[in-house]
Amino acid sequence: MDEIKTISIEDDLYPELLRTINNPPRTLYYRGKMQKNEFCLGVVGARLYTNYGKQVTAEMTGHLAQAGLTIVSGLALGIDTFAHQACIDKKKRTIAVLGTGLDEKSIYPNINIGLTREIILYGGCLISELPPGSPGSKFSFPARNRIISGLSRGVLIIEAKNKSGSLITARYAFSQNRIVFAVPGPIYSTNAAGTNELIKRGAKLVDNFTDILQELNLPTLENNNLRIKKLL
Repeated sequence: MDEIKTISIEDDLYPELLRTINNPPRTLYYRGKMQKNEFCLGVVGARLYTNYGKQVTAEMTGHLAQAGLTIVSGLALGIDTFAHQACIDKKKRTIAVLGTGLDEKSIYPNINIGLTREIILYGGCLISELPPGSPGSKFSFPARNRIISGLSRGVLIIEAKNKSGSLITARYAFSQNRIVFAVPGPIYSTNAAGTNELIKRGAKLVDNFTDILQELNLPTLENNNLRIKKLL
């Protein structure tokens, strides 16, 4: 296993956007490649997903990763896992923010240990504010959501029930002045209740990955990696 490293908020390599939020982690633990400046988008959603949510996640996230965005998610089962996997399938960088320590005995869900290895293999990163050996708790998982949004220029919510953990990420994003995107769903679907409510509250409705690129002023795929580097 690759080495678990630490970085403090005073270090130059500490992510710039994350430094600006309320209550940023004073210390980050990471495995893989840390970058100070990159154009990140958070993608989160339901653990108990639908086929619709799985399809939307794979297609939108894959295109966004291909366009040059670094996708940030929480390694949870369901939509988060599909978001990371879509990046791996494109051999693109993705960041997983964990609510546990980064040692493989602590990682949750442990079924995704293989995925964490692939994330690192393709130039990505695992991040936690918890030291190695720390198990997850009912407090640590909601707290890590502020890091997902804090690293990102915007957050995309793909499926969310009412009172979903994904809505916690959305609330953090709103409070951090990040753009919140939401994919609409059927009014009779419990997995769409949260996302549809977010749209009512001002989240940007998206039904195509180009909606996100345009809102972030990245309207075309061509030369986006170069354009993103110039924006940072």
